[in-house]
Amino acid sequence: MGNKEPMRFGNFVEEFFGYSQAVKVGDTIHVSGQTAFVEGEDLPEGMADQMRAAYANIAGVLGFYGANLDDVVDEVVFVTDMEAAMAVANEIRHEIWGPRFEVASTLVQVVALAVPQVLVEIKVTARL
Repeated sequence: MGNKEPMRFGNFVEEFFGYSQAVKVGDTIHVSGQTAFVEGEDLPEGMADQMRAAYANIAGVLGFYGANLDDVVDEVVFVTDMEAAMAVANEIRHEIWGPRFEVASTLVQVVALAVPQVLVEIKVTARL
């Protein structure tokens, strides 16, 4: 399977929940679900702002490996409110992916995420 290259920020959340932000194996990067959470900052309000911030966090994690959002091949978007997500998702996804969606995508409504104020969590897989 090759050597695993984990990526961690060393923050409280990683230690509390026990995970890596991402793991690279060969030319594939598996990014853990990212939210709008940034340690030491207030959580943005609203689905649109949280979704944009989650994608920004994904870009930061991918950058650790020299990758970017163009390298994403698959995403799973978990939301706590499907109606709110559907109202903003197309616009935001065009901002992120451009006019053509060249990423496989799944959108799932869940009852709750790890922190009650978090409305969206996005997990991606990227290939270099």
